[in-house]
Amino acid sequence: MSSSIDAELSDKWRRGPGIFVVIDARGAAGDRIHAIQQAYDPKLANYLPPHLTLAGSSGVGPIDPSTPREQLREVMAHIAADTPPMELAFKAPIRFMQTDIVVLPVDHHGPLRDLHERIATSGLAFQPARFAFTPHVTLSFFRTLTAQQRRELLAVRMDQPLVVDHIRCSLTDEPLPPRHLFEMPLTGNR
Repeated sequence: MSSSIDAELSDKWRRGPGIFVVIDARGAAGDRIHAIQQAYDPKLANYLPPHLTLAGSSGVGPIDPSTPREQLREVMAHIAADTPPMELAFKAPIRFMQTDIVVLPVDHHGPLRDLHERIATSGLAFQPARFAFTPHVTLSFFRTLTAQQRRELLAVRMDQPLVVDHIRCSLTDEPLPPRHLFEMPLTGNR
């Protein structure tokens, strides 16, 4: 990616500090997604582990970074204790219009939507959201892809599910990598 395009994308997606809530893609799905990122966008692969963002970029913006950590931990512990683990099937990859951002979406209805809504209506203060809730794991973000690479990424099919068994909170302050705050297992009953 040329430096001007890299700077343009960075400025376009950059925001101030905030707390994100994510689900890491682990196990077979996470390993495969990471390998795809390494092949098609090494900068992304080396920046963050493959993940799905529940709060921070779509549906609701990042949690206000001045939120007391004890309050944040208490709210997330309550949500995690009432949420059962789930497995989500990945849909076919999509490309965000006029970008080389290619993602693996998951269904934004059902239990994942419920989890997102519980976080969004938890009483925590959120910064503005940029997009509607569009849960996905990113395959390519920073790199300018060739037409062949775009075709290859859009042809990817994931047989392995996304295992949603935890939530992780991290403090972001771009361009620095996010700082891990804590992780909680989802322990609710089905």
